[in-house]
Amino acid sequence: MNSLWRYEQDDYVSQFFQIHAENPQARLIKQAVEIIRKGGVVVYPTDSAYALGCQIGNKAAIERVRRLRGLDKTHNFTLMCCDMSQLGLYAKVDTGTFRLLKAHVPGPYTFILNGTREVPRLLLHEKRRTIGLRVPDHAITLALLAELGEPLMSVSLILPGDDEPMTDPYEIRERLEHHVDLVIDGGFGDLKASTIIDLSGDEPELVREGCGDPTPFLVSA
Repeated sequence: MNSLWRYEQDDYVSQFFQIHAENPQARLIKQAVEIIRKGGVVVYPTDSAYALGCQIGNKAAIERVRRLRGLDKTHNFTLMCCDMSQLGLYAKVDTGTFRLLKAHVPGPYTFILNGTREVPRLLLHEKRRTIGLRVPDHAITLALLAELGEPLMSVSLILPGDDEPMTDPYEIRERLEHHVDLVIDGGFGDLKASTIIDLSGDEPELVREGCGDPTPFLVSA
């Protein structure tokens, strides 16, 4: 393992970037993406709650995220995508579903869809071969995705034992400074995570109601 990422050790302290929520500093975005590309796990703000993210094909980083969140192999990871075109590369989306999604993204929604061959196998739901996909409406997230040039593997920052996402970046740094490589302070996050809609079956299913109004997707069924 790269010695640069000595995670979960008392002598290692994560970096802490304060990035403007509306006009992200390009220099800090580039540094953050460099950390991601080197296998780092980062905490970053979205248009709902804060999230944990890493590179989509980095097995070691993904396993770190699993441990931090206490997730099993049946959890649907999420790919943060920059737009609908990128989402379409990683999910099997028919014309009707594509139009429905396009009318409501970017926004605080996560959609469970059947993954394509572009999705690394270790990210797919073990039995259903599904993946969560999201197109966020947040300047920092979109700047990270543009610089990275590919989706960011993500999960909401809800730690084991907590019922709600963490919202205060300084509290996040205090709790996770020995467990992640970077915390991005983009201001206070939302108390609610994204709304999750499962569109992988015959009928849409509400998995979790969060920031986004689920009504348009359920009515369209």
